[in-house]
Amino acid sequence: MLAVLALAWLAGVGAQLHQAQAWADARYLMLLAGAGVALPLALRCWGRRPWSGAALALSAAVLAGFGTTGLHATLRLADALPPALEGRDIAVTGVVASLPQAGDAGWRFRFEVEDASAQGLAVQVPHTISLGWYRGAHEDAALLQPGVDLRAGQRWRFTVRLRQPHGNANPHGFDYELYLFEQGVRATGTVRDAPPPQLLHDAAGYPVDRLRQQVRDAIALHVADARAAGILAALAVGDQAAITRDDWDLFRATGVAHLMSISGLHVTMFAWLAGIAVGWAWRRSTRAMLWLPAPLAARWGGVAAAAAYALFAGWGVPAQRTLLMLAVVTLLQSLGRHWPWPLVLLAAAVAVTLADPWALLQPGFWLSFMAVGLLMSSAGAGLAGARTSTPEGAARAALGRTWMALRGGLRTQVVATVGLTPLTLVFFQQVSLVGFAANLIAIPLVTLLITPLALLGALAAPLWQLAAWATQGLVAALAWLAQWPWAVWSVPAAPAWAQLAALLAALLLVLPLPWRLRLLAIPLALPLLLPPRALPAEGAFSVVAADVGQGNAVLVRTRGHLLVYDAGPQYTRDSDAGQRVLVPLLRALGETRIDTLMLSHRDTDHVGGAAALLGALPVAQLRSSLEDGHALVAGRAGESLRCEAGQRWEWDGVAFEVLAPPAAAYGRERKPNALSCVLRVQGRHSSLLLAGDIEAEQELALVAAYGKALASDWLLVPHHGSRTSSTPALLDAVRPRLAIVQAGYRNRFGHPADDVLARYRERGIALRISPDCGAWLHSAEADAPREGCWRDAARRYWHHAGADSPR
Repeated sequence: MLAVLALAWLAGVGAQLHQAQAWADARYLMLLAGAGVALPLALRCWGRRPWSGAALALSAAVLAGFGTTGLHATLRLADALPPALEGRDIAVTGVVASLPQAGDAGWRFRFEVEDASAQGLAVQVPHTISLGWYRGAHEDAALLQPGVDLRAGQRWRFTVRLRQPHGNANPHGFDYELYLFEQGVRATGTVRDAPPPQLLHDAAGYPVDRLRQQVRDAIALHVADARAAGILAALAVGDQAAITRDDWDLFRATGVAHLMSISGLHVTMFAWLAGIAVGWAWRRSTRAMLWLPAPLAARWGGVAAAAAYALFAGWGVPAQRTLLMLAVVTLLQSLGRHWPWPLVLLAAAVAVTLADPWALLQPGFWLSFMAVGLLMSSAGAGLAGARTSTPEGAARAALGRTWMALRGGLRTQVVATVGLTPLTLVFFQQVSLVGFAANLIAIPLVTLLITPLALLGALAAPLWQLAAWATQGLVAALAWLAQWPWAVWSVPAAPAWAQLAALLAALLLVLPLPWRLRLLAIPLALPLLLPPRALPAEGAFSVVAADVGQGNAVLVRTRGHLLVYDAGPQYTRDSDAGQRVLVPLLRALGETRIDTLMLSHRDTDHVGGAAALLGALPVAQLRSSLEDGHALVAGRAGESLRCEAGQRWEWDGVAFEVLAPPAAAYGRERKPNALSCVLRVQGRHSSLLLAGDIEAEQELALVAAYGKALASDWLLVPHHGSRTSSTPALLDAVRPRLAIVQAGYRNRFGHPADDVLARYRERGIALRISPDCGAWLHSAEADAPREGCWRDAARRYWHHAGADSPR
C-alpha cells in the first residue's frame, strides 16, 4: 500500500506540473486541508471498509502532492520582476552568487540582490537574477569592464537592465524558462555603464564558491592543455561551461556526456568510496564500534562525504537529487527497514519531489532512478568466495573473485545500456551505438582515476597533470569511436503510447524472466525504434516557423522533400540557432536530410546556424545570394546555386518559385538586405511568401513585377517588422490572412515596430509574433490539418506571459 500511496503522491505532483496557469494560494491550501481530513478518515475506515479506506488514502496522497507543489509554485511565482521595470535602469547592490562564466562576449553570473532602486526610489526585484557583463561587439556590451577579476562572493553595486525570463519555445526543444524557474532565477539582465560599477567588498560571502573558483583558476594555470583543463574543472568543481562545444558534441556522440558533469554517478561513487574508507577507519576503534556499528557509520560517512563533494561541485540540482536519494536509502537501512527495492526508490522519489517538484520534468530524474532500479532489479545474489587454507586455493579464490568482479561489471554495463536506451530515445531521440564500448572505458577511467586526481590536485598540483594525460588519452579513444559508421542512431519523436511500450520492453529485457516473456520486448520496442511519421498529403505542405530569437528560420515540408529557409542567428562564438534549435528540431521530426537550404542573404541573423546544419545533415542543394567567396559557399562540395528571380521547381505537387533578386541586382553595389532571396510556395489549398529582409524599394519592385500573383495565405513579415519594410503596396498585393514575425524578445532594434503592426491590423491580417507565439506551426496531414503557436499548445505556468507583456 505504501508503494501505491507514493505513486498517488507523484501523480498529484505531475498533475499540478501540467497546469497552464497556477491557482491562488487559497485553493492549494484547501487541497491540503482536504488531504488532512481524508487521511484520518482513511485510517478509521481501514479495518471495517478497506476499499473505502484505500480510496480515501489515495485521494489524500494525490491532493497532498498537488497542493504542496502548487504552494511551491506560488511562492516562486511571487518572486517575479514587475513588467513595468523591464528595460529600465535599476541600481542593484548584491553578491556574486555563482562561479562567473567567462565567454568570448564577457561574463555571465548569478547575482543575489540585497537592495534595488530606480530613479532613487526603492523597487522590488527578484532575489536571484542572472546577469551578463558583456564587451566588444555584443549588442548589450558595456564600455567599462571589470578592473579586477570578477569572483564569487564579491559585493558589487551595478546599474542593470532586467527582463523577465524568456527563452525560445519550439517543439521538442529545451525549456529554458523551466530551467531558470527550477533554479529560482526569476529575472535576467545586463550590466550597464552609468553610473560605473563599484566593487564594495572582495569577500562578502559564498566561501565555498570562492574556493571553487580558486581551484578552477589553479587548474587552468597548471594544465597547459586548455581542453583537458576544462574537463578537469568540470569534474572537480562542476564548471560545465569550461568544456568546449566540440567536446560536448563528442561526449554526446559516444554516450559519455553523463560522466562529464557532476551527476548522480559521481556523487554515488564518491559516497561508496568514502563509505569504504570510513568503515575501514571505524573498525580500527573498539570504542567507536561500541557507540555505532561500523556498517552504519560507513553509510552515513559516505552520505556526509557525498554532501561535501556535491557542495564543492556547485550544489547542482542533479547532485541534490542524488544526495537526497542516498540519504533516504541510508535512513531506511538505519531504521532496520528492509523494504523491497521499488518501495525504496519510490520513497526517495517522494522525498526528491517534495523538495524539488520540477525535478519530475527533468530527464536526469528519470534516467538516474531508472538506472538504479534496473541494477537493483537485475542484481543476482552473487557468489561467495570459498574459504581455503592452502596457498593454491587462496590464489584460485582470488582469481575467481577477480573474474566475478569483471563479469559483474560487464553485466552491469549491459543492463544499464539496454535498459536506458529506450528512455534515452524518448528524451533525446538519439542513442550512441558505440556508447557501450565507450562507457566500458570511460566509467572506470573517469570515476576511479580522473575525477579523484582532479580533486586531489587541490592538495598536490602535479596530480592535475597526471589527470590531464589520462583525459587526453580518453578523448583520443572517444574520437576514434565517434568516427565509426553509425556511431549515433537517431529516431523521430514517438507518440506517448510508443514510448511507454518501449519502456516496458526494456524492463522485460533486463528482468530475470523466462526468454519467452523477454521476446515480447521486440514488438513492444518497434513503435519507438520505427515510429510512424505523419507527412503532408500530395499537393500540401507543412510549415514550422521556428522560434530562434532575432533571426529567420522556416521549415517547409512536402510529402517527400524538405526545404529550410534561413538558419537563424549566431548567438555567441560557440552557440548558434543551428546547433541549439534547428538540428534538434529536425532530428525530433525525423528529418535525415535537407533537400534545399536557402539562405536569403549574408546577415548573421539569417546564416548564423548554417554551418551547424551543413555539418549535421546531408544538404543536397544550397541556394543563396551569398558571394562566391563566402565561407559557406567556397567550402562546400555539393551543389550551390545563386537565387535568381524566375527559378521554379515542383515537389510532390507543390510549386516553388524564386521571385527575387533579379539577376541584374548582383552587379550593383547593394547592401545584403536588397539581395534577399524571396520565395513563394504554392500548394493545392494554401500558399506562403518568404520575404527575407527586403525593404521598401524591393517590395515595390515585386509589386510591379508580379502584382496580384503575390497573393498568399501566409506571409513571413519582411525584415522582422522593421519600419523599412511592409509597405502598404506589398500588403495590399499579398493580402495574407496571417503574418508571421520572427524577432527576438525585447530586441535592441525595436522589431516589430508599432506603426508596422498597425498596418497589418488595419487590413485585418492576423499576427503571430515569435516572442509571444514561439514556433508557429502549420500541420498539413491529410486527416487533420491544423495550425497554431507552440507557446499556446505547451503553455505551463512558469512560461512567459506572452502578449500580456510589452515588447
